[in-house]
Amino acid sequence: MAKQLLIVAHVPSPNTRHLRDAVVAGAARPEIADVAVRALTPFEASADDVLWSDAVILGTTENLGYMSGALKDFFDRTYYSCLDKTEGKPYALYIRGRHDGTGTRRGVETIVTGLRWRAVQPPLILRGDWQESFIAQCEELGALMAASLDTGII
Repeated sequence: MAKQLLIVAHVPSPNTRHLRDAVVAGAARPEIADVAVRALTPFEASADDVLWSDAVILGTTENLGYMSGALKDFFDRTYYSCLDKTEGKPYALYIRGRHDGTGTRRGVETIVTGLRWRAVQPPLILRGDWQESFIAQCEELGALMAASLDTGII
């Protein structure tokens, strides 16, 4: 039975779309055979998508030192429907921002702590001016999460 990986990523610009697409490409590598990937924007994703998934990758921009309004909206709409039904769900986070990502990270971690989700790696914070290396880092994130699901590590 295939495992399910949900990617919820805010993609307001071409660069953030490239990051999300890289996460998807990493998760869909041919050697990862038994993982179904669903990639949605925070506005498209619902509680049913979270309940469907075995793990989640969250992607957000850093907006005024906080997560994007889109990701906050996603949590506002899904929190209570997922509370007590998704305890222990593995998740990873990537943040694209010009600063250090501290406030963004704290905001997301506060919410997922309430949901009792489990971070399976430290947040990937892509800071400063755009770098092409961000794409490879996001692809690696997607591959690691999907491979971990595929092999039963998470």
